[in-house]
Amino acid sequence: MPHSPGQLLTLDVEKPAVGGRMIARPGGRVVLVAGAIPGERVTARVERVAKGVLYAQTTTVDEPSPDRRAPIADPLCGGCLFSHIAYPRQLVIKSQMIADAFARIARAPRSTPVRVAASREDGYRMRGRLHLRGGRLGFFREGTHELCDARVTRQFLPATSDVLDHLAAGLRSLGVDSTAEIELSENVEASERVLYVDGEALDADALRGLAGLDGVSGLASARGGMIAGDPFVHDTLAMAGAPIRLRRHVLAFFQGNRYLLPDLVGHVVSRVPEGASMVDLYAGAGLFAIAAAARGARVTAVEGDRVSAADLDANAAACGAAVITAHEAVEEFAARAPGAPDVVVVDPPRTGMSRAALDGVLRWKAARLLYVSCDVATLARDVRRLLDAGYAIEDVEAFDLFPNTPHVETVVNLARA
Repeated sequence: MPHSPGQLLTLDVEKPAVGGRMIARPGGRVVLVAGAIPGERVTARVERVAKGVLYAQTTTVDEPSPDRRAPIADPLCGGCLFSHIAYPRQLVIKSQMIADAFARIARAPRSTPVRVAASREDGYRMRGRLHLRGGRLGFFREGTHELCDARVTRQFLPATSDVLDHLAAGLRSLGVDSTAEIELSENVEASERVLYVDGEALDADALRGLAGLDGVSGLASARGGMIAGDPFVHDTLAMAGAPIRLRRHVLAFFQGNRYLLPDLVGHVVSRVPEGASMVDLYAGAGLFAIAAAARGARVTAVEGDRVSAADLDANAAACGAAVITAHEAVEEFAARAPGAPDVVVVDPPRTGMSRAALDGVLRWKAARLLYVSCDVATLARDVRRLLDAGYAIEDVEAFDLFPNTPHVETVVNLARA
C-alpha cells in the first residue's frame, strides 16, 4: 500500500537507529519514527517518503514504555531529542546504536554491550553556539530557524544562563535588534567565560557598553576584535598525578562536557605506553597530546585550524621537546611524514577521516591506533578500513558527552594483528 505525507500509522517500535529516530516495520516497510522508545506502540504521522523508508513523528503514545518521562523541554530544541527517555535507558539505547553500527557498517559485531559512561544531565555543557534574533537569544529548533530558550534545556549551568539573559537584555538596551551568532566558551570550573559575537551590524562600538557584564572574563566581536578581557579560558586537569594546564580560544574546538572530560582523556592516554612515540591527528588545543606527554610519551601533534593551532603551540611550550607541533592539514602531514609512530590518536570531525588521511595513516603501520569519534556511522566506516588493513579491535568504550541527544563519544582501541 502506498504511503503519503500526513498519513497516520500505528507502529510497534523495535529498536534505535543511528541519528536519533527509532525503527518500526509495519508490513515490512521501514519507518524511522521520532519521539518514540523501543517497545512502545505509537501513532505517528508520516512526514516524508524516501526511497524505501518512511519518516514519521509520534503524535500519540498508545502503549508507553516504563522509561518514558516528561521531556525537560521542547524535544526539538537543540540538545533535547532524547529528553523524553529516562536517562539510564538513554545509555542503553546509545550502546545499542554503537552495536548496530559496528555490526552493519563495520561488519564487526560486538560480543558484549559497549559500556557508556554516564554524565550529569544538567550543566554539563562548556561550549555552545546561540543565535540572536529579534532581541531574543537561544538555540534553534531542529531543522528550523525558530528560537527556543536555552535555559530550560538545562545544558548550561544556571550562572551561564544568567549571563546569556543579561547579554540579551544588554543588547536590547543598546537598541541592538539585528541578527547575530554568539559563541560561548567556559572552563570546567566556570570561573572563566568568554563570549564572541558575530553579526554584520555589531561592531566594537555597539558592544562596548557590555564590557562590564558580570560573569564574563572576555568579550570579543567578529568586526571589532577584543573588546574586554581575554579571549582564552584555562583548565587544569589532573592526569595520573601529573596536572596539565590547557588554554583555549573561544573559537577553538574543545570537548564540551565538563563532567566526563577527565575520564575521556584518562581513558585515551592510558592506552599509550610510557615512552611511546605518538602522533596526535586533529589535535585541537592538545588535549590528548599534552596529557600523553605528561605520562612520558613523545608526541607530534598535528592541527590545521589556525585558532586551535595557536592554542596547541602555547600548551605544548610547557612540555619542552616532549611535544612537537605541526600546523597543516592532516592529509598533508600523513602524506609526507616519514617513520612509523608506536601509537596514532585520531579525533576527526563528525565526517570522519578523509580517504587521503586514512591512507596516509595506514602506510605508517603503527602498532596501536586510538580512534575518538562523536559519530558512530563514520567511525564504523573507518574502522572497517582499519580492520581490512590488518588491525584488530581490542576494546571499545563510550562516554555520554551529550546527554538527552542521540550523540555519543566512542573510543576504539585497535592494534595491528
